[in-house]
Amino acid sequence: MDAIILIILAVLATAGRVIGLIILSIITGWFLAYASIKSKFFENTYIILIEIFESVPVITFFPIVLVIFIARIGGTLGVELAADFLVFTAVVWNIWMGEYQAFKTVPREMVEVVGNSGFGLFSKLRYLYIPFSVPRITANLFPSVSDGFFYITVSEVFEVGVHTYQSFGIGSVLDTFVANAELFNIEMALLILGIVIVAIVIVLREFSKYAVGRYTLDTDAPVMKRGRLNIRETARVFAVLSKNPFTRLARYYKYREGDKHQETYEKKEKKQRQYKYIFATIGIIILAVILYEAVSLIISVKPAEWGVLFSKTPFLLTGLGYDYLRVGLILLASMIIAIFLGYYLAVNRRAEKYAIPVIQSLSAYPAPIYFPFLFILTEPFMLSIFGGFTNEIYVLSLGFVSTFYYVFYAFWMGIKAMPAEYWEITKNLKLGYFRKMRKVVIPSTFPYLISGISSTINSAWGGLMIGEYWPDIYGTHSLSIHTGLMKTIDIATANGDIAVAAWGSLIFGIIVAIYSVLFTRKMMDLAQKKYVAEEGIYAA
Repeated sequence: MDAIILIILAVLATAGRVIGLIILSIITGWFLAYASIKSKFFENTYIILIEIFESVPVITFFPIVLVIFIARIGGTLGVELAADFLVFTAVVWNIWMGEYQAFKTVPREMVEVVGNSGFGLFSKLRYLYIPFSVPRITANLFPSVSDGFFYITVSEVFEVGVHTYQSFGIGSVLDTFVANAELFNIEMALLILGIVIVAIVIVLREFSKYAVGRYTLDTDAPVMKRGRLNIRETARVFAVLSKNPFTRLARYYKYREGDKHQETYEKKEKKQRQYKYIFATIGIIILAVILYEAVSLIISVKPAEWGVLFSKTPFLLTGLGYDYLRVGLILLASMIIAIFLGYYLAVNRRAEKYAIPVIQSLSAYPAPIYFPFLFILTEPFMLSIFGGFTNEIYVLSLGFVSTFYYVFYAFWMGIKAMPAEYWEITKNLKLGYFRKMRKVVIPSTFPYLISGISSTINSAWGGLMIGEYWPDIYGTHSLSIHTGLMKTIDIATANGDIAVAAWGSLIFGIIVAIYSVLFTRKMMDLAQKKYVAEEGIYAA
């Protein structure tokens, strides 16, 4: 087969895989988010699991993939399902978190409307929760697409010990080209991949405009003066009001108010309690399954091996401490870029038109393909400046390019979704840039920021895992840092030492669970109570 045709088919296969799994993530996330707001127990379990699995890099799922898909299913189907699962774990978590965050911050007045109207589950989702979540989903589509393509070289081609498994896609094709040093084909693959990514970005950008225009809660209807009838203005008012799904919600509620079969208050309370019991039961079942698998794994490990694992725990915790310091630096750089560049692009449409596709394309290119070339070209220069810290700079760079777009896109979309009244306030008060950011923009976008910050922190680990231990990155050159938990897990996975890799991942998961309770859940509650910008419309 001609190489160009092969590349085109591979890119389309990968794009279809990424987009299909993103759609699956959105649909499942709606039901999980609804369950989380109906049951505190389910919510706690759900958020902890999202935080853990989003933080766990794609590479650490290899043992699960090996056992479930390769060993038990096997064959071409098993490898394909394994690749789909790995891509799914790269794109799903921030979408689920964004949907949960949207459902969590629906204005209380609107929740009361659907509560008093006697809506069923699907009516509530259709008329309130799903429309309200669309802007948040849109904000997370950009980083999900980036992540899906970023990790294709470790999703469509993965190694566990001495075994290599491949599924057809641009990741496996690029891996073959790199192994055979086919430079021209590598360049053509990256070019065609870039074209497809830009096309996807253009579609997403247009969809984001549509989502913000139609699904953002806003009172951007023009205020008409009393006096002479103005047909054009009247038509514009009805156009603005009729396109908003929340207006249709109000109409539907008005219709239901006259329904003589409306449920009584006591029946609705009983129904709500039933929902809580159902979702709490689901949460308990999920927790029980996890505990069962954990206990089964613990029992299967021999006492002597436990002694070895416990002896390595202080070293693993030290490495985790260094990694959290790296994640903090990555988050700081990402926040600075998000707040300044994200704001600039959100209020300057011409710059946004060209910059967003460029940022999306650069963030979506798989780092294992292009980074070795950057490494060999810049290493002498970097050594002359940073000396012994050169490898740390490279690792931080990999972590940054693998995650900065989460908080960037979240903040950018949060600004675009701000109610028009808030912009009018900043204009009328003639607020300067920093005062505007402190008093209006950041509080208004706070729910978006929390979701973006959480995903940035949780996803930085994937870039760290790629960079902290990269033997033979280019020829005889290697990239490796001195201490880091991701490096330890990398080495254990490469050597087939599943016990050490699993133990390191378990310790990592416990720390992330604590972080999810102390930070993400608290910040989401704060966003719900104090920083839902849309409620300012009702206050006015």
